[in-house]
Amino acid sequence: MPSLSTQPQRASTSNATSPARPPPTLPNELLILAESQWLFTESELLLTPSILAGLSPQKERESRGKGVNFILQAGIMLKLPQITLATASVFLHRFFMRHSMVDDKRDPERPKPAMHYYSVAATALFLATKVEENCRKMKELVVACVRVAQKNPGKVVDEQDKEYWRWRDTILQLEDLLLESLCFDLTLESPYKTLLKLLVYFGEGNNKRLRNAAWAFVNDSCLTMLCLLFSSRTIAASALYAAARHCDVRFADDVDGRPWWEVVGVELKNVRKACNYMAGFYENTPLRSGEGSNYEKTPEDGDELFAKTREVRSGSGSELGMGVAGGIGERRSSTGSNESKASEGSKKRERDEGGEDVPWGGEGKEEREGKRRKIGENGTETNGVKETNGVGGEKHTNGTAAHEASGLVSPKLDDASEEGEVEP
Repeated sequence: MPSLSTQPQRASTSNATSPARPPPTLPNELLILAESQWLFTESELLLTPSILAGLSPQKERESRGKGVNFILQAGIMLKLPQITLATASVFLHRFFMRHSMVDDKRDPERPKPAMHYYSVAATALFLATKVEENCRKMKELVVACVRVAQKNPGKVVDEQDKEYWRWRDTILQLEDLLLESLCFDLTLESPYKTLLKLLVYFGEGNNKRLRNAAWAFVNDSCLTMLCLLFSSRTIAASALYAAARHCDVRFADDVDGRPWWEVVGVELKNVRKACNYMAGFYENTPLRSGEGSNYEKTPEDGDELFAKTREVRSGSGSELGMGVAGGIGERRSSTGSNESKASEGSKKRERDEGGEDVPWGGEGKEEREGKRRKIGENGTETNGVKETNGVGGEKHTNGTAAHEASGLVSPKLDDASEEGEVEP
């Protein structure tokens, strides 16, 4: 098992050393078919009833987020599990694919009134508590909705308050409309359950840092329309992919050489597309307006062999790719070793004589003093350069010309003392 330290985990090989586990099973075919009927393209999300009625796409996304935030705050007061809150948020997003948040007057003979996102959020939460079998008393639910709507967590609400009856009647009336809009399609495949199964399958169930990062991704996706673009299994795989990128964790291929996303039954292109969608959501939040981009987009059509969350198994059908990757790694390591040698030499020069630059090629103080003594005693050798006394009619006194010719600037040498030492 990987350690729980704050350092990123290089790779995950638990699934290779531990006994083979069966891959996570796919959901029921009928459930997959029912979920696919609620998936849309990004262009179709720009043709929702609210947008066609005159609401801007940005305003609609903000209103959806406010509705989901209402669900979260009321759910916290009622101490509901996160899966129930996620189910309620899916109900809300699907409802507004058939109804408008503003008055729809496109048909003068049959105008449609606006549906406020707070009212729909309260009704979706009420329905989700029954679907997920986490029921709460009607009074408790209404009291929580009144407190959240009025932004007063300590407000005293009783059955004599008119706000109580207004919210109670609204929830009961909208419940029938919500069920009709959802076509009574209430069974959902939660991405949280799928995510936990994936973590256990890859042997990362105890990796707290990875688990929390993936869980936070799914939590944030509830505020967006990601559930209308991708299946719950793709959302869970995207959360695992983003968390693995963040924590530097890799998942080894299976015995057949298949990458982890093929094992769990998702497409890498959709996973990267979902991550890029969430990156755009993080960049466009109101709290980050005006700041620079801090989220790197992942190429959706990038090479699967070099995916940062994949660890190619040796001996599989990807020897060619491993050779390419190994060559890149060797070049990087050799470059890094040369750079480290150069940095060691510069650090050694900085340490000599209080950080002053030494014109002797990084030599130590003792070696430099020894060579100065040799210069003063016989003047026959200077930093490994022999004098040419009597050869070609040239003679370099104290090696000064030799250093000038080599491009090095030697320190100024005074007359030698009786002991043969040279004073700098």
